[in-house]
Amino acid sequence: MDWPMDALEVLQETSRTFYIPISRLPPILQKAVASAYLCMRAIDEIEDHGELDSVTKGKLLRHISLSLQSGSSESDLAGLLAGFSPYQPLLAEVTLRVGEWAQLAPASIAPRIWDATAAMADRMAYWAERNWRIDSELDLDQYTFSVAGAVGLLLSDLWAWYDGTQTNRVYALGFGRGLQAVNIVRNYRDDLKRGVNFFPPGWAQEQMHSYARRNLVLADAYTEALPEGPALDFCRIPLALAHATLDVLAAGHEKLSRVAVVELIEKVSSGA
Repeated sequence: MDWPMDALEVLQETSRTFYIPISRLPPILQKAVASAYLCMRAIDEIEDHGELDSVTKGKLLRHISLSLQSGSSESDLAGLLAGFSPYQPLLAEVTLRVGEWAQLAPASIAPRIWDATAAMADRMAYWAERNWRIDSELDLDQYTFSVAGAVGLLLSDLWAWYDGTQTNRVYALGFGRGLQAVNIVRNYRDDLKRGVNFFPPGWAQEQMHSYARRNLVLADAYTEALPEGPALDFCRIPLALAHATLDVLAAGHEKLSRVAVVELIEKVSSGA
């Protein structure tokens, strides 16, 4: 495949927020982070799919997990497509090409990305099969770790692999979990329409906002401890957007406007 344009184009189509910081990374780190993000996005599209039932989601997610656990070559990972054949018309391009995304990663870090994606796919399958039922704050902690906190840990490993940057892994966990908590607040009404509620019993917006802010405190500590360099440049944008999104939601607005997003990204990118 054509690297980096084709992968970056798919990345831009699936997430403008992460496309910008990934596109600015040094080439070898860009390849690793893009591989990781596209793999995670591939399984996320299955978890959120509106036309697949929970059993099918679990089946597809576990197929990806097992394929990544056994894959050590391009031919092995190409076998991922075999498990998709009955569902190909329904699946997004980013999902159908997960084997390609796995192969993008530099060989010295690829197994860590495969392991993280396989583990997350298994966890997503578990939550899909229980219809994302959240019975307590402990369940919420487990879910946000499953789909986002573990991404923070993977990013820390990628920074260490690239240039030896060491990070506080508790803060890294809070970085991923905080961003996911903001997404839960933002998508609350849409999730209810599809029969999913990530709020523990008895929780209202106030409690979920508080949960998100507690984790964003850890995310702030994470970025504040990062030295100047690619890791800090990458983390600044999604964290700033998370804070701004939570602020506008708390003020009663539906979402952060497109103009506000662009202005914030420009401000963060310029170091203002």
